[in-house]
Formats: sequence, C-alpha cells, structure tokens
Amino acid sequence: MTDHNQDAPPIVRFAPSPTGYLHIGGARTALFNWLFARHHLGQFRLRIEDTDRARSNEDAVAKILDGLDWLGLSWDGDVVYQFARAERHAAMAHLLLAQGKAYKCYASPEELAEMRELARADGRPMGYDGRWRDREVDAAHAHIPPVIRLKAPRTGQTIIDDRVQGRVVFENAQLDDMVLLRSDGTPTYMLSVVVDDADMGITHVIRGDDHLNNAARQRQLIDALGFPEPTYAHIPLIHGPDGAKLSKRHGALGVDAYRDMGYLPEAMCNYLVRLGWGHGDDEIFSLQQAADWFDLAGIGKSPSRLDLAKLDHVNGHYMREADIGRLCDLVTPFLSAPIPREKLAMAMPGLRERAKSLRDLAEGAAFLSMVRPIAPEAKAQALLTAAAKTHLKSLITAFRGLDDWTPPALEAAIRNYMADAQVKLGDVAQPLRAALTGRTTSPGLFDVLAVLGREESIGRIDDAVQQS
Repeated sequence: MTDHNQDAPPIVRFAPSPTGYLHIGGARTALFNWLFARHHLGQFRLRIEDTDRARSNEDAVAKILDGLDWLGLSWDGDVVYQFARAERHAAMAHLLLAQGKAYKCYASPEELAEMRELARADGRPMGYDGRWRDREVDAAHAHIPPVIRLKAPRTGQTIIDDRVQGRVVFENAQLDDMVLLRSDGTPTYMLSVVVDDADMGITHVIRGDDHLNNAARQRQLIDALGFPEPTYAHIPLIHGPDGAKLSKRHGALGVDAYRDMGYLPEAMCNYLVRLGWGHGDDEIFSLQQAADWFDLAGIGKSPSRLDLAKLDHVNGHYMREADIGRLCDLVTPFLSAPIPREKLAMAMPGLRERAKSLRDLAEGAAFLSMVRPIAPEAKAQALLTAAAKTHLKSLITAFRGLDDWTPPALEAAIRNYMADAQVKLGDVAQPLRAALTGRTTSPGLFDVLAVLGREESIGRIDDAVQQS
C-alpha cells in the first residue's frame, strides 16, 4: 500500500448510481466534495456508477447531470461511466488471481444458503466461510461457474483513520472473502469502485457514513492491489424532522422536486452545506464563501435533520437579494396566466417581501393577470360590507382627482380621506385590498394601486362597489 502525495492538490469524486433523481443527500455529498476541491484548488470528478444495468437508465443520468448543473456544481474533466470500464475491473481481479491474492470459489447457491442459515442460527455475521480458499475444484463442482473472491486477511485488524468518524477499527475475522467477479465474469461494485478510484487518482473519498463498512473491505482490496490509500471522510446522513432516516414520507427527496417547488439554487446550496457543516455562527453565505471556508474538520459526527422552515427562511433571503430581472425570468413558468414583464418587474419588490418561494411569488402576482370583474375569495368578499363600499366609492372620487399616480401620492390621498372620514386604516385598506386583488393579503396596497394603474384600479374598485 502506498500513499498519495500529500502536497499535491486533492482529487475527489461524486459517484451516484443512475437509478432515479439526484437525491438531496447525494446533492449534499456532491456539494461537500465540490467545496473541498475548490477550497484546495483540486479537482472535482464525476463518475456514474451504472454497473447495475437493470436499474440504470439514461433518463436518470440526465436528471443527475441536470441537478448538479442547477446547483452550480461543475465537474472537472469528462464524466466517467463505470460500466464502460468493466474489462479493466475484471483484469484486476485476474491479476490478483494470478498473484495468489484471490481464488476461484465453486460454492453452489444451495451451499451459500446453508452457510447463511448456520450463521443466523449461531448468531454470527452472515459471511462466506472460506471453504474454497485453498482447494482444487472437484468433479462435484466442476459444472458450477466459479466466482473470484479476494483472499482477505483472516487475522489482525483493518483500520480506517476517518477525517470525520475518527479511528474506526474492523476485526478481520468479521470480514469474509468478498466476491470480485461474479460467475458470469462481471465485476462487483466493490472491485469497480476501488479500481476506478485508483485510476482516477482519487485522493479523498468523501461520502455518506452508510459506506463506512464498505471502506474496510475496499481498504483490504486496495492493499492487495498495491494502490494508494485515499483519505476517508464519512459524513453522517440527513434525517427527517422526526430523527428517522430520510424517506419519502418526509416529503420530496429529489433536488428536481425542490426546484419545482420554487427554491433558488443558491438557497439550496446554502441550506445543504449547513446540514452537517458549520462556520461559526454564519447562516447565510455564498457558494464562493463556503468554498473559501470549507474544511473537513467542520463536519459534525451527528446526523442532520431536514428543516423545511429553515429552508424557506434561507430561500426568502435569497429572493429578496436576487436581481429583479432574474426573478421575473424564474417566476414566469410558475404563473397561471401571462403577466406583462413591465408590470411583473414593477410589482416584484413588493411581491418578494412576503414570498418564501417562486410558487409564493407566482401566487402573490396572480392579481396582476385577473380579468374584470374579479371574483374575490370568500374571506375577501366578507370585507366588502355596505360601510366598506361607501368608503370605496369616496376613494374613487379622490383617485380620479389625482395628477400623480405613484405610491407616495396614493398613500397621501388615502390618509387624507381617512382623516376627513375619521376612520382607521384597516377600515379602508382591507376592503380596498379585497376589491383590487380579491384576497385578504397582498403586497403593499399603495404598490398594488401603482402597478395596476389608474384605469384598472378604479375599474376594479367600481366593480366591487357595484356588486349586489
């Protein structure tokens, strides 16, 4: 076993299996790898682990690439497809066989099932018993296509000095001789990963701690092949709000679903990097700032909990900071009806103050595309009482006399009317909002009037007054 040059820039990888969407946990793993590479001026490589041909598909690959692209996590070099390298993987198994570090195993499916049953009855780990380690094939087994197994050490320990989990010790007696090549000659996941990591020059393996047990087996194979040992950092998984492992019952699991819910990519990255990593008390920071600060020492040992309320808070912050033109572009696909770009841009400062997502923005902007006479929601309709209509009728007169149709002028006109009529703002503002938007909540009332314009505003108010 040899070590990587510790002074060289690191090379890390994200290696998803293309069996569906880009999982939110996978996205965080990719993000941590990307940040580590950028912080140390290294490389972030992408490998698609598509050896499971039954479950892998091109659509899933496209979704993974699209998800990484949306998050802004650009990779270095070409994408490596694991299945395309199967011959290289198999060659390494045959090399170990030739060196006496691996052997052919002719155990039948029935024998393997019997081993599992005995182990279960004895309360032992369900592993292979090594019966073909030093045995020539006999007539009873010659018809069975053999697998190739690693001749793993039976005594001593395999130690992983993990940058997150610390020193993790595995007793070799508990680790069986794993299969490297199946009976049909195809390589197993364990072999493919080790060979690919070595060939890609991977220096640091940063991944979920559900792979920690794999690290011990992979380390044995690395030693057998004489490959450089990578530095390991196994990250605790993301749990749901209830502390259980994240699953569909907790809500959306794919990054694409969060995009469809109206979250901004920069908010998603900011939120994900804070799930398990911290930099003092900083909550809001850009991807570049995260890259400047990121280190493995900042990763906690405990699982993180998904908190959608916090994600909403972070997303709301980024929407208020975003360029108006960009927000108009992003919200357009969420709109139920077209809105003139000029009106949307004019309303955006007020709309985004209350919105937590692009869906919220679209819902808030819906009043701009309503066609007269609008149909108020039930709660808004209840505000249009006889007394309220009297106020609205007087406001129409005041508005028609205005030369300046701007928020300050409109506010002054409304406050002058309130003073003359000796009424409170709520007595006027609430029914006015109901008449203009059909809802009980909206952006600032003076902004709503300004964006709708004189003719449309007065028309909607008059429609409300004329309602029976």
